[in-house]
Amino acid sequence: MSTTQHDSSDASAAAGIDLSQFFQVFFEEAGENLESMEQMLLNLDIASADEEELNAIFRCAHSVKGGAATFGFNDVAELTHQMETLLDKLRRRELVPTTAMVDVLLASGDALKAMLARHQGNGADAIDTRELLATIRAQVEGQAGAAPAAAATPATAAPAPAAPAPAAPVASASRPAAGTRALELTVGPLDNTALADNLVELFKEITDLGTIEPLDAGRSADGMRRFKIVTASSDNDLLDLFTFHVAREHVKLQPLGLGYGFHDGAPGAPAEAPPASDPGYGFFDDAPGAPNSQAAAAPAAAPTAAAAAPAAASPARAAAGRADKPAGPVATPESSTLRVSVEKVDQLINLVGELVITQAMLSQNGKAIDAALYQQLASGLADLERNTRDLQEAVMSIRMIPMSLVFNRFPRMLRDLANKLGKKVELVQVGEATELDKGLVEKITDPLTHLVRNSCDHGIEMPADRVAKGKPETGTISLIASHQGGSIVIEVRDDGKGLNRAKLLAKARERGIDAPDTMTDSEVYGLIFAPGFSTAEQVTDVSGRGVGMDVVKKNITALGGTVEIDSAEGYGMTVRVRLPLTLAIMDGMSVGVGEEVYILPLSSVVESFQVQPGMVKTIGGSGRVVDVRDEYMPVVDLEKVFSVPRFDFDKTTNIMVVVEAEGGRVALLVDELLGQQQVVVKNLESNYRKVPDVSGATIMGDGRVALILDVGSLVRQSRH
Repeated sequence: MSTTQHDSSDASAAAGIDLSQFFQVFFEEAGENLESMEQMLLNLDIASADEEELNAIFRCAHSVKGGAATFGFNDVAELTHQMETLLDKLRRRELVPTTAMVDVLLASGDALKAMLARHQGNGADAIDTRELLATIRAQVEGQAGAAPAAAATPATAAPAPAAPAPAAPVASASRPAAGTRALELTVGPLDNTALADNLVELFKEITDLGTIEPLDAGRSADGMRRFKIVTASSDNDLLDLFTFHVAREHVKLQPLGLGYGFHDGAPGAPAEAPPASDPGYGFFDDAPGAPNSQAAAAPAAAPTAAAAAPAAASPARAAAGRADKPAGPVATPESSTLRVSVEKVDQLINLVGELVITQAMLSQNGKAIDAALYQQLASGLADLERNTRDLQEAVMSIRMIPMSLVFNRFPRMLRDLANKLGKKVELVQVGEATELDKGLVEKITDPLTHLVRNSCDHGIEMPADRVAKGKPETGTISLIASHQGGSIVIEVRDDGKGLNRAKLLAKARERGIDAPDTMTDSEVYGLIFAPGFSTAEQVTDVSGRGVGMDVVKKNITALGGTVEIDSAEGYGMTVRVRLPLTLAIMDGMSVGVGEEVYILPLSSVVESFQVQPGMVKTIGGSGRVVDVRDEYMPVVDLEKVFSVPRFDFDKTTNIMVVVEAEGGRVALLVDELLGQQQVVVKNLESNYRKVPDVSGATIMGDGRVALILDVGSLVRQSRH
């Protein structure tokens, strides 16, 4: 654990509560807020920035700052506070958004992620943010000079005061600086008044928050404490920070009046003057339902509070806007979700898998009983089968996550890479709602990242070259995800220059690879997967070393998937990644060959039929094909593939099952069809070793082990 975590633990211990138990929740929420902020910054239209978008981005930074200050991560709180200052001026239209501002905010987001990772204990060195902080301050101050000139002109919007003037004389000798205001903070009644001292520590940790000093000489009366605050922050910002230490109902903010050091209602206290113009109504600033009287609000309200527009960006980010919600038990989206570790989900899936096996055993044994005599038992077994299937589908859906989780990291990466290369690139995402198992999503991220970088670097041409070829100067890279049968297909397309066949052949021969001119286009395109193969003219820090594409293919093959390339020179290239939906439980068709039972993924099965005389023809001396409605497809004899021993020599195999995978079809020759059932996939490789043409194994209802066939491997084998 880092030093900062120790510091925050000590601070929280002083407050009488151990906050370290909430660290993980804070890190997860902060990560989500930073991801959301990055996406919104990338989608921001700088020319016509929407106020709602700027408010949503501000909220993300604000939520991270509030949590960081609470847990004592001062470096995070300091940077997010400066970001808030810039974002606040943007949303109040005191500054005009620029590309440089978006760049520095994105860079700040990266720095915050690194800081949070360090606080989580990754052992990294402290992040130097001095340059970032200086850049943000320069952007705030450099353009702030133009703001007063604009403010001097008659405002077309709601008339906000140019400079806040206190509603009553301030009890301090010095008046607050321009842009700040003086407030009286009343805390209590508290059982432990030492909790109020945490608010003083908060102002020390976040120096830009303002100043705080006690009005009661540090002594409490009836559990109450009073402070004077000079700040430029809004009431909502202050309350949001204070309520991490003290319950909101125990915190009261009001303009600093004469007071004379007395508590309200104390004997001898001067009668309080009636409010000049703001009746208050008991609402916090900007609370939902508060009367819309900004123009007639108390003059002591800061421009920040007057101009804040607290609308949530979306239901998913509503949690980030906690400061804008009224105090009290309000249902939030957080209450409808539950964070569970992956280990617990995997354990649940394994248990459901065993339940499926037990249910299959009961179902098989139940077929032998007389349904008329044991009607209730038969009905119960049928209900058990239906409920088990529903339970299995519900549990499996827990591990399924949308591809958008992977796709969302590419807009930022492409933006930075395109700027570095001097190219203009637009990213199009299709099918990001397509769901894939969490384990596969994590493993496919790196290969997809390399393919997208490859398209930007090698595929998309420079803007001038594109215009010369009659193309728009902005290139397009498309990420497309879809389900096809029992597989998920992810395509990375670009409208760049495509692959040059002659250049690939020349490079291959230069590296000593056998590459005759008779190679098909797909075989030539496949050369780029050779280790050390690169078409780059020069090595850069982006690409050109010949490592990457071979690793991409190796990783995808390890997942049981395939990679296909399609290209048209001058028009672009498509890399198609096909992955099996390798879930723990699947629907399968069991077939018998001799005494053995094999499982075919039901999603790959097209049809089955009995072989009639004359349908099977021999070609090339040994290969056989079958004629199915004028379509010839290879015949794969499972008895020969797996060397199945046969003891019933008189039996003839006359049933074929047509299966489809990787765009090809084959007819499997089997003895009998045993039926359809749910099967629990057991990994054969981790428990035994890799077996050709087999993707896994399962336990049947009678306790026997059946192999699950790799249909894609059988199709590839038939092609050779």
